[in-house]
Amino acid sequence: MKSAVETLNPTRVRLTVEVPFEELKDSLDAAYKKINQQVTVKGFRKGKIPARVIDQRFGRGAVLEEAVNDALPKFYTEAVNEADLNPLGQPEVDITELKDGELLAFTAEVDVRPEIEIPDYSGIEVEVDAIEVSDEDVEKSVEQLRGRFASTKDVERAAQDGDVVTIDLEAKVDGEVLEDGVASDVSYTIGSGELLDGIDEAVKGLEAGGEATFTSQLKGGSAEGKDAEVTVKVTKVSARELPELDDEFAQMASEFDTLDELKADSRKRLENMKQYDQATQAQERVLEKFLELAEIPVPEKLLADEVQTRKHNLEHHQLGQMGLDLEKFLEIQGKTVEEFDAETTEQAVKGIKTQFLLDALVNKEKLGVNQEELTEHLMRRAQSSGMSPDQFAQAVVEGGQVPMLVGEVARGKALAVVVEKAKVVDTNGEVIDLSDEDETEAAAEVVEDAVDGDTEVKAEEAK
Repeated sequence: MKSAVETLNPTRVRLTVEVPFEELKDSLDAAYKKINQQVTVKGFRKGKIPARVIDQRFGRGAVLEEAVNDALPKFYTEAVNEADLNPLGQPEVDITELKDGELLAFTAEVDVRPEIEIPDYSGIEVEVDAIEVSDEDVEKSVEQLRGRFASTKDVERAAQDGDVVTIDLEAKVDGEVLEDGVASDVSYTIGSGELLDGIDEAVKGLEAGGEATFTSQLKGGSAEGKDAEVTVKVTKVSARELPELDDEFAQMASEFDTLDELKADSRKRLENMKQYDQATQAQERVLEKFLELAEIPVPEKLLADEVQTRKHNLEHHQLGQMGLDLEKFLEIQGKTVEEFDAETTEQAVKGIKTQFLLDALVNKEKLGVNQEELTEHLMRRAQSSGMSPDQFAQAVVEGGQVPMLVGEVARGKALAVVVEKAKVVDTNGEVIDLSDEDETEAAAEVVEDAVDGDTEVKAEEAK
């Protein structure tokens, strides 16, 4: 077999392959065997029909077509390996010559990973928000904890913000009560926003036994999205009673003996959260600067496929779970279809470039992934997916997605290398040190968001 490579552009090549006919022997034998199992010729046992009879009865062309279809993937893969290419997606194959007994020639056009020159990233500088936890932040945190230990007490007065009311609901559309539009003894905290739009205004001011009617768009059920006339009847009003903020509360709600100790712990927790957010912000901004420094061509077909995949995932997974379609989603977001398409394309371009650039850095720095790093990443992904680690690991293995997870960790390590070389200062002018090994997993999450794990570039491995 002879092959040659022509570079059409930085992300696409054309392979020209010539195969001497004798190298098709195995595929020809396989073609005769396959046809033997599919046809019947009087006077011959099934599977024992001579090749010459198959040629006479069904034509040599049918045999050649079967043999070529069998042989093409093998010869294409050999040509890819010989040229040391990294193809993306399936090739467009064109048979240019087929001479029985002499030659098979074909061309294959395919997108490939571009050769990327990794820029000098040692001079990257970014600014991030300073870590500032105010007394107000601490008080808010403690109040949230206090709210979890609140009790309720029935009251004989009109309902007001923060009260817990027990209500009966009846929804009508076009004057007809919906089969799934009746509910009794529903507990609702006024101001929580957990039920229908307009219900807060309807129940505020009502005492037990009072009722009101209002119009609201239904968020689920058989008439989802339609305007309904909703009647709400208050059967009980309960006031929330918060525990006193004192040492006794601290002992009840935490492992601390005093309220001051509880507040100090809340402050520390808030600082840790802000520190994580600061590190994430730094990694995102360093990645943006790194991408700006590099020349990264993007294959057109790969980009089109990536955009389509992102749209599909949004429409059929995320929006579907929320009970929305794309039109309603864009209306809520205040975006036109053109704006949405432009935004999706921009995100897809960034995702592809991020993967290309960080993969190139992984190869250059020879960054490996050990079992401990992979396990830690798998545990985090399992937690975010709502699955147990065992369930997630099984799904990953069965879906052949282990290489994808390895790639995510490796890219996270590559970004961590870049961040470690960058100068990061906060808005107060303080230099931030992000060289801790624990930052690698956080960096993997940043890369995952940029690449969008579910729509990662799929390379057809030919080696």
